[in-house]
Amino acid sequence: MMDFELQDKVAIVTGASRGLGRAAAAALHAEGARILAVARSADELEELASRDPDRIHAVRCDMQDRARVAELPALALDAFGRLDIVVNNAGIAPAGRFLEQADEEWDRVLAINVTAPAVLARAAGHHLLAQGSGKIINIASTSGILGKAILVSYSASKGALVQFTKALAAEWAAKGVQVNAIAPGAFATEAQRAVLDSPDLLKRRLGKIPMRRMGDIDEIGPLVCYLASPCSDFVTGSVYVIDGGESCKL
Repeated sequence: MMDFELQDKVAIVTGASRGLGRAAAAALHAEGARILAVARSADELEELASRDPDRIHAVRCDMQDRARVAELPALALDAFGRLDIVVNNAGIAPAGRFLEQADEEWDRVLAINVTAPAVLARAAGHHLLAQGSGKIINIASTSGILGKAILVSYSASKGALVQFTKALAAEWAAKGVQVNAIAPGAFATEAQRAVLDSPDLLKRRLGKIPMRRMGDIDEIGPLVCYLASPCSDFVTGSVYVIDGGESCKL
């Protein structure tokens, strides 16, 4: 098994209470990293932290609160004495027709999916650039590459996150900080509950995926660990699609 050399590294993971964020936090922790686990929902976050209170600290945060988001790197430094990795995972994906979407909802999607990752990257960047090393991993989406009907604001926000990743990677490449993105397709999370609970919807959804299955949340962890590790020191500005082949078919 590959050693990702993450022992005692410190990672901030947003949206860590459930789904892909929880899987990312768990995988990094399993590799020896210490985690500042961030989410809005307290109960699930505390349950995660209770597994290893010395190495997983739970922090409640509304990602629309810029000041609170900007505090997260300082909280990681206070808790663990260092900061090495930021996983921008928190996001929302409200479905609905574009003409029927309220301005307030559009603004909320962009605030959580684009502005919050930028605020956190900037706040963390002061420390990472000063130490000459660090990893920022943005969880985007295949919808941000191809676009998806009924998810216009989400697709737009994830497309912006992809370009933010590329531009920031170019700006910080010579300073020892790598910035990459992961673009998941359909994963079996609570966000897909309506599909998972309907045999007809599930059959139709899987019919669009060449591998004929959704991703398991544990399949995101190894990729996160790779991008967080020294193994990826020459990788920056990349977008890793993990979707069972859905986005590559005609």
